[in-house]
Amino acid sequence: MQINVTYVGTATVLLEIDGLRILTDPVFDPAGSSQVTQVEPNLEFGLYKQQSAALQPAELGTIDVVLLSHDDHYDNLDTAGRAFLPHAKQVLTTEAGSGRLQQQGATNVQGLAEWQSITLTTAQGLPLTITAVPAQHGPVELLPIIGDVIGFVLEYPNFEHGPIYISGDTVLFAGIQQIAERYAIGTAFLHVGAAQFAPTGPTLFTFDADQALQAAQVLNPKTLIPIHFDGWQHFSQGQAEIEQAFVAARAIQPQWLALGLVTALEV
Repeated sequence: MQINVTYVGTATVLLEIDGLRILTDPVFDPAGSSQVTQVEPNLEFGLYKQQSAALQPAELGTIDVVLLSHDDHYDNLDTAGRAFLPHAKQVLTTEAGSGRLQQQGATNVQGLAEWQSITLTTAQGLPLTITAVPAQHGPVELLPIIGDVIGFVLEYPNFEHGPIYISGDTVLFAGIQQIAERYAIGTAFLHVGAAQFAPTGPTLFTFDADQALQAAQVLNPKTLIPIHFDGWQHFSQGQAEIEQAFVAARAIQPQWLALGLVTALEV
């Protein structure tokens, strides 16, 4: 079957699946916006946006579900994205994030534990099952600072090639193998960009090109779509580095989405 996919920017993607309209990690603030988080007296993380979203919420129409990998990092949920959440019919995110967002007035938010699922019904009367899957947003020793993140797997009877996997912000870790063991992934949206910050040097907080390649080899999807690599200062790799790694390995070649345009995707 075909679904429509619109790449809004960073990790914000609109998926249209048999009438259900699903948005991931909403980020809409303009270029030049920023957020600096002081973690410790000598440790701060700055997120500086260099490119505006291709579309704004008013251009997206009704959203049935927001899949929010985590709520506490500005490049996955910024000020305008946070203001948008109450306008969606439902928001799915981490359990910790759900508590924070509900306290801020977003009563449509549901937290999911790892491997927990919910099932929605499409306009065709068929079940679309969404499962929260593990993600690890950096090295283990920094997880208390980084916070919880989840990815998502979408299963639907009409998907011809297998479930859709959306990685969320993660590095390569044992959870990727666990996902591969449970699901024969058809389409994988990988958060790449090799996110790095000056205080932590070469430490990775999302897939770099080599880790994305290894994840693709483990998951073996029919279609691989990189997202979360453009428009922010802390992304240390872009399309060129990712393409080079996959070409050199003679691996599955990534499919790139054009910003702001609808792509018909075979799934």
